[in-house]
Amino acid sequence: MTMTTKRLFAALLAGAFATAATVSVAQTQTQTQTPAEPTHAEKKAAKKQADADKDANVAQAKADKKKTESQSKANEAAADANLKNAKKAD
Repeated sequence: MTMTTKRLFAALLAGAFATAATVSVAQTQTQTQTPAEPTHAEKKAAKKQADADKDANVAQAKADKKKTESQSKANEAAADANLKNAKKAD
């Protein structure tokens, strides 16, 4: 092979690799830019998850309320005990 033939062959290979890389990048971008429409099963699962999240939030709010009420009662009992101790000290 002569020098010009080698250069021509190298240029052809470089062009082929560049084209393949460009096509690969274009396909990747197309796939990431256009997400697929969610299926019926995915929509149904998302709805069930939303309902479960709502139920969990309600349960957590009830637990927080009960904890707050318990703490309030405990604080009141502690205040009563302090008052009795103060009266005994006199």
